[in-house]
Amino acid sequence: MTRADALDLIRRFHDALNRHDVDTLVSFYSADSVVVSPMFSTLNGRDAIRQSYEDLFRLAPDYRVQPDESLFLFEGARAADISTVNATHSNRLFGLAPTGHHIEYQIVRVMSFRGREIVQEQRLYDIAAVLERLEKARLDDELRVAADIQRTLLSRTDHRGPFFDAVGASLPSRSIGGDFFEYIDLPSGAFGVALGDVSGKGPAAALVAAMMQGMFSIDAEVWHSPSETLARMNRALVRRGIDRFATLVFGVVLRDGALTYANAGHVPPVLVRADGTVERLKTGGPPLGIFEDAAFPGARVRLDSGDLVIFCSDGVTEARQRGSDNWFGEERLIDVAREHRAVEPAELIEEIFTAVRDFSDRDVPSDDVTVAVIRFL
Repeated sequence: MTRADALDLIRRFHDALNRHDVDTLVSFYSADSVVVSPMFSTLNGRDAIRQSYEDLFRLAPDYRVQPDESLFLFEGARAADISTVNATHSNRLFGLAPTGHHIEYQIVRVMSFRGREIVQEQRLYDIAAVLERLEKARLDDELRVAADIQRTLLSRTDHRGPFFDAVGASLPSRSIGGDFFEYIDLPSGAFGVALGDVSGKGPAAALVAAMMQGMFSIDAEVWHSPSETLARMNRALVRRGIDRFATLVFGVVLRDGALTYANAGHVPPVLVRADGTVERLKTGGPPLGIFEDAAFPGARVRLDSGDLVIFCSDGVTEARQRGSDNWFGEERLIDVAREHRAVEPAELIEEIFTAVRDFSDRDVPSDDVTVAVIRFL
């Protein structure tokens, strides 16, 4: 399928959406297609997808989408489509009672194709605009709903492969935050993990983080080196004129233990060897979204059985002690990781979260705290 073919398919898809033509919509999907949606959870097969569209049009009889083809992304057999949804909040939506207000929000559809059929689709919603237009008296409840939706956008919290265990977790400083992490199973059999942090907090940062997560999922699976993947994402952010920058680190582990990584202004990952020795993986470039022609040099290290690689956001290292200017810092992170290097990755993350909470004397962090751990087996 060419880009022109994919764009033509998406145009016909949007036309069927706006006509509420369920039969035509279902015809775009393969018989074994899978759709992941914050609204409808995971849908397997055409029957479930048909029911979801029937439910959607019953919930929103005036549902319409307006695509932005300038943001359409396509490569290989994957595409990302960004559209603006308009409807009336006349039925219960995202757990919120109807208000009768006009609502407008963005939806990102990340699609994988087999031939000319959709075999996988992931939907990412910009619900910030929905929340901002609903009554202020309901804001606290709406933000709790937003947090639930954002959790569905995060990657799997744990993932196990034949030569690695990986776990990630995030504690937002508000109901929703700007950190994200993503796992990538590459066609070569290698495994990748990325952890990013969008500048700022709240709904705006969360929307950019969701967009970046979708961009990363498309680009990384095509397989470019970590350096090239970051360079491509950087150019895309600069050209879109988004008034935010982001830091991101992306590492790929091969079955033989080779770890290749690139870093865009993010906290350097920490490699904790099974014997307790520590290496900081410091090679890197500037944050994404600032300089269009920025370079992101890569580096490679060799992992041995039992070695851990720890990725974290600056919400860990820059957590401040209440009433002082003392930071948690990399040394405390390394001390916790070295002391608990023998436990399972999920337990290690909990130990790090506990250490940050105890140090800062805060149950709710002042900045988003995100950690991902890979153990090489």
